[in-house]
Amino acid sequence: MTSIGGVEMVDWNLAVATAIRFARSGPEVSQDEARAAVQELRRHAKASEEHVRAFTRMAPAGGEFADTPVLVVDRAGWVRANVAGFRTVLGPLLDKMQSRRSATPGGAVLGAVGGKVTGVELGMLLSFLSSRVLGQYETFAPASRDLPGGTGGGQLLLVAPNIVHVERELDVDPHDFRLWVCLHEETHRTQFTAVPWLRDHLESEIQAFLGETDVDPATLLERLREAAQSLTGNRPEHPDGGPVERGGRSIVELVQTPAQREILARLTAVMSLLEGHADFVMDGVGPSVVPSVAEIREKFQKRRASGAGRLDQALRKLLGLDAKLRQYRDGERFVRAVVGEVGMDGFNRVWTSPNTLPTKAEIHKPADWVARVHRKAES
Repeated sequence: MTSIGGVEMVDWNLAVATAIRFARSGPEVSQDEARAAVQELRRHAKASEEHVRAFTRMAPAGGEFADTPVLVVDRAGWVRANVAGFRTVLGPLLDKMQSRRSATPGGAVLGAVGGKVTGVELGMLLSFLSSRVLGQYETFAPASRDLPGGTGGGQLLLVAPNIVHVERELDVDPHDFRLWVCLHEETHRTQFTAVPWLRDHLESEIQAFLGETDVDPATLLERLREAAQSLTGNRPEHPDGGPVERGGRSIVELVQTPAQREILARLTAVMSLLEGHADFVMDGVGPSVVPSVAEIREKFQKRRASGAGRLDQALRKLLGLDAKLRQYRDGERFVRAVVGEVGMDGFNRVWTSPNTLPTKAEIHKPADWVARVHRKAES
């Protein structure tokens, strides 16, 4: 994809191999237990379709939902799917970097070494995340033999060993927990299959963000050095001269340009909406179909808010995972407030076009979104 003489900027195969090699082992289960868990997750995913669509009242304009498969995977399967997605999304940026490197003396040699190093680094990151993700709607990975796709251009992934691990850790009813997880992930699938423009809009924003990336190696290394210092407690300055907030910033924050901050604000608002909406739907549907939903929710919230240890907490902060936790919370409050004021059909105006998506400021002030989208339309 992005190579000179066969040398890629990222050794994707090495990334996969590294992630799988260093991923934590899953819970001990017998073959019968594993087979039963997979079958049950598939049943719950199918049942969740009806529950989520009835509760959200979301449907595409033509009435037909895009066909996207449900894939129950292990940690290695999750890694492969995400690497496939990364290759698709990062392609234009890597082409840009490769073009610049090709004009540098010795660029092909540096590319060979850099591709290996980057592959290992990406693999280590994915190995860390692979034991923490319960499910994911993979939006960008192309269909393949290992990752079949449908007409909707996405796949719903349910990571069976992680689901089993967490249900045991929380000591909750496994049947209820599996359905509860499926409700959340099915909401994400419904969002993308009922709103055809959403995937293209997200990809456009991501590509705009990547297109603004400063690919000068010296600048990038300096910003990554700041990330390392933030972990050790040192407090370097922002590129604009201001101090870093106490506790440091994530890697994403450290490599931003001013233009990227604007794009990231829009992306943050969209992701807060999607995650908060999924939590809202999960809680709305849960009481009628998941008997122990209150216990599951309470225990899971405590687990979500706390790290497994100091290293885990440091990595979450550096990778920006703490920001993702805020997205769940802030987005759910936005959805709850809007539905409370204008009802579910009124809330669903959010899916009309990119112009009706909430801004980052509106996520924190739902009344402003209602005023902009509803009262302006009615005046």
